Amino acid sequence: MGPHPAVAAIRLAVRRVLHDILNDHLASSAHPAPQPAAARPDRTAERPPSPLVLVACSGGADSMALASALAFEAPKLGVRAGGVTVDHGLQPGSDLRADEVVLRLRGLGLDPVESVAVTVGRAGGPEAAARDARYAALDAAAERHGAAAVLLGHTRDDQAETVLLGLARGSGIRSLSGMAAVSGAGGRYRRPFLQLDRQTARKACMVQSLPVWDDPHNADPAYTRSRLRHEGLPALEKALGKGVVEALARTAQLSRDDADALDAWARQAEASVRDAAGLLECAKLYALPPAVRRRILRRAAIEAGAPAGALFARHIEEVDRLITGWRGQGAINLPGKVVAQRQGGRLVIRQG
Repeated sequence: MGPHPAVAAIRLAVRRVLHDILNDHLASSAHPAPQPAAARPDRTAERPPSPLVLVACSGGADSMALASALAFEAPKLGVRAGGVTVDHGLQPGSDLRADEVVLRLRGLGLDPVESVAVTVGRAGGPEAAARDARYAALDAAAERHGAAAVLLGHTRDDQAETVLLGLARGSGIRSLSGMAAVSGAGGRYRRPFLQLDRQTARKACMVQSLPVWDDPHNADPAYTRSRLRHEGLPALEKALGKGVVEALARTAQLSRDDADALDAWARQAEASVRDAAGLLECAKLYALPPAVRRRILRRAAIEAGAPAGALFARHIEEVDRLITGWRGQGAINLPGKVVAQRQGGRLVIRQG
């Protein structure tokens, strides 16, 4: 008799991602950086060492289900599996909770396992600041252990929430594309559960008798995502039916495909709208479709020093008006002390 359907689903999702990681690892190992003759070992080519995959685990149902599936699937594929839990220090006893998660991960057979304490700042609000601190800690852990990838437990429900948050910000199709299945430098972060719902992960923990921790912040109405999860999405499902989460997740994938295509178009078009000195020519920019033109403007602003996370649609719209609604207006101030202005039919974006 096979495993419970929920357990089978999480294991299959992780198995597919591990196969991708293995293929990437073998491909990179097949083309190592050249070494001087004296440094080359006097033996035939060796099999590359097995990659290490870490799971980021808070102790909640999603990440515990992910950790259990990784622990089950990794040995069968010759992959080393470890885990990291991040102590944000935002609640009393958070250090003890982190220690418990470490014990649970070790109990699953993961190694190495560690807890990392971080200090959460205030930039961008509490949720964004915690996320920034968490990813910085995970990046450092991956570097420290030489991990090929870090698995994250985001589910289809998380994806739906992300799409709705992007819609509320009005920040364009890239925001509506939600979370990528593969992201980060070199494809470090992998999200195996984006096609699975939250209930499947919780059920998998229950049938495997895995203890889980429910973060009180996830039910705190002070947090935007919590309000959306407990009030917004249920209201949408009541009004529109039970398929809302699946539809939003599907929208994310379609939006991502469209955004990727437009980004590629913008990269190809950029060279054609620059003059010999590398300045952007307003007449040529004007001839481009708005979606392509604004991507070029955004890239130019970021290259000039504007922080990507602080550069919103309204900023790009103001710069765009220097091209499409030129009436002699002055310079546009952008985040990062970057200034955009029109000079002699050219658009100049530089540090102010």
